[in-house]
This record gives sequence, C-alpha cells and structure tokens, in this order.
Amino acid sequence: MDERLLSKLQNLRRASAILSSANSSLKNEAILLIAKALDENRATILEANERDVSLARARGLKESLVDRLLLNEKRLDEMIEMCHLVSELKDPVGEVVDSFVREDGLKIFRVRVPIGVVAIIYESRPNVTVDATVLALKSGNAILLRGGSDAIQSNIAIVKSIKEALEKSKLPENCVEFVEDTDRANVDFILKQREYIDLVIPRGGKQLIDYVVRNSVVPVLETGAGVCHIFVDESADLERSIEVIDNAKTQRPGTCNAVETVLVHKNIADRFLPMLKERLDAKQVEIRGCELTRKFIECVPATDEDWATEYLDLILSVKVVSGIDEAIEHIGKYSTKHSDAILTESYSNAMKFVSAVDSAVVYVNASTRFTDGGQFGMGAEMGISTQKLHARGPVGLKELTTTKFVVLGEYHTRR
Repeated sequence: MDERLLSKLQNLRRASAILSSANSSLKNEAILLIAKALDENRATILEANERDVSLARARGLKESLVDRLLLNEKRLDEMIEMCHLVSELKDPVGEVVDSFVREDGLKIFRVRVPIGVVAIIYESRPNVTVDATVLALKSGNAILLRGGSDAIQSNIAIVKSIKEALEKSKLPENCVEFVEDTDRANVDFILKQREYIDLVIPRGGKQLIDYVVRNSVVPVLETGAGVCHIFVDESADLERSIEVIDNAKTQRPGTCNAVETVLVHKNIADRFLPMLKERLDAKQVEIRGCELTRKFIECVPATDEDWATEYLDLILSVKVVSGIDEAIEHIGKYSTKHSDAILTESYSNAMKFVSAVDSAVVYVNASTRFTDGGQFGMGAEMGISTQKLHARGPVGLKELTTTKFVVLGEYHTRR
C-alpha cells in the first residue's frame, strides 16, 4: 500500500465534505487566485515545460504529440483566461432540476449536487491539470490529479501554483491533490479505492482508457479516442469542403477531435480528390486511400487497420463510397463514437446522417475540431465522453454533478 497516496485520498475525502457546501463566491475566489498564481509563476511553469519538451524530443516523440505537451505564452494565457471564464459560469450546485407537489402537499425536488472525489488519469497535456482543477472546484468536487511522465515537470510547477492559491483561499488546500510518482502501480492502486474515490476519468489514448475501464472497481466516466470521420456528399460545396477538412486535419493533428478518415461520394471523387490532395500535399499530410481513391490520386494504399486507427498525426485515410448509406455503414463500423461530420447541401441527407450516426457529437457542414468544452461554452472540459450513461460529449460543470431528491413535508406519513 502506498501510504503517501492513501493519505492524499483521505485528505480529499475530508476536503470534499467541506467543499460540497462551499458557496459560489468562495469557489470563484479560489479559481481567480489560481489564475493569478499561474500568471505570477509563468516563468517557472514555462521553464519546467521546456524541460519536458526537450526530454520528449530526445526520446523521439513525434511532433504532433510534442504539440500536445507544449506550453507557451499564448497557451498559458488561454489557461488563465479559462479560469476567468469558468468563474463567470453559473454554479450548477443547488440547481433544482425538477420538482412537483403531490396531492397531499408533499413537495419533491431533484437538486444538483457534487459527485464527491473525482480522480482524473491523463497523459501529456499539462493544461488538463488546470482545466480539471478549476472545473472540479467550481462544481464542488475534490480532485486527484494523476498526469503522465511526459509532463511531470510542467505538472509539478502548475500544481505548486494551484496549491499556493488554495492556501490564500477559504477552501481546503487538500481539495486538490497531485500524484507526483508516475509509477504505473499508482494507477492500479487508485482504481481500487472505492472508499475514497467516487469517479475516475481517464483522458488520453485508447490504451490508457481501455486499461482504466477494464481494471477499475470505481465508476468510470469514459472519455474516448477519436477516430473521427467527415463524409463529403455529392451535393457538397467542394471548395468549402476542402477548407473544413484542412482545418479538421491540420490545425492540431494530435488532438482527439482531428479528422482521421474522409469518405467521398463516388460521383464527385474525380473532381474532389485531386483538389484535396493538392491542399494536403502543401501541409505535408500523408493520404492513405482505398483502391478507388488511388484511381484518382497517387497515395499510399489503405489497409483495414487504417480505418480503425487514430493517427494523431498528419495522416489521413480516404475512402470512396457509393453514397450516404455506405458512409453511415462505414462510420458505424469504425467510429469511436466521438465526432463525425457530413458536408452537404442536401437537407434530407443532413437529417438522415444526424439521425443515423450514433456519436457523441454529429456535425453538419462544420469541422470536427469544434468538439471542445471551451468551444461549446463550458469554459473547459474534463474530456469528451463517448459513453451513453450520465454524460456524453464535452464534460463540463453540469456533467461533474449528480442529483439527489429533497422531500419537504409537514409530518407526512405514508398510507
């Protein structure tokens, strides 16, 4: 048993009891103090991140994944701005979701309450340390942070700033705890602590997520890998479709909402594919195409494995399909139920796609890169849930609450 980690879990459980009843002004004050501490300590944080990035490159980590790890002045400013945005959002705790009064006058309310102690197990992105902390605090949850070894120096520096802020706040300092030891055994220990942890959220690659889902005895909110698709219908505006695909693939290829497979209607393949290749060649994107695709453009032959691969890189698989039905069938077989899109000028095809594609986020004429808590007005996110129970899509403040029934009577008795 890891006594230090156990002590942190015990601290979190005690802090959770206090935090759950903290009012919005106290939580917002703490969040703004975190923003201030991040700003004051930016030099230390960026220096720590430089060390992480240098080590990652020395290990040969591909640049699209280094990008997930990288912090700079702009990204740190965005983290600070996120704190301000979340502080301005409505506090979900105490919201009356539903209510009714029985004929005998008994009043029944369903009210939002914090989940309790949340553990997030994540990889690479140091911004998740701030996002998860701020969302947890605002929704009244204590949080255990377990980041990956790639970002350990960055995370230590960020958590130090968070702790400094909490010391100045009226919230318990121990409502946020960080696991500095990156030994995999700590993950196994965390996944067995039902006494102290109410929810585990894995955020990272498929291997991490699958491992947590298979091994946790604590309830898991599954955030999924993103094998995201865009289907280009025969009625689509081809020039504008190129812009959407370029954005979805190349803006940040190492993210879970980047497109990995493009499906092209056979009736436009001869015109559209050369246009797509010209644009993506300029961005150094490798295209892996089906047999029909390779009749129209020169590219790497795609294998069955490609259709199920989350590249997180400047690689795109392309398949020519007979129409919307084959596109929907392909997505149903290979999608990770994250984000899938149709580009079309046909209302009926758009509605058919929206109805038939069973993903957390389904787009009509928009880039899959919009799947993000900040873009959806949530300030930030814990991850993108691809499961169907409790929460689906970006996990924000409301998704970090549960409900309880409050019943008000006047000495009522049941007959």
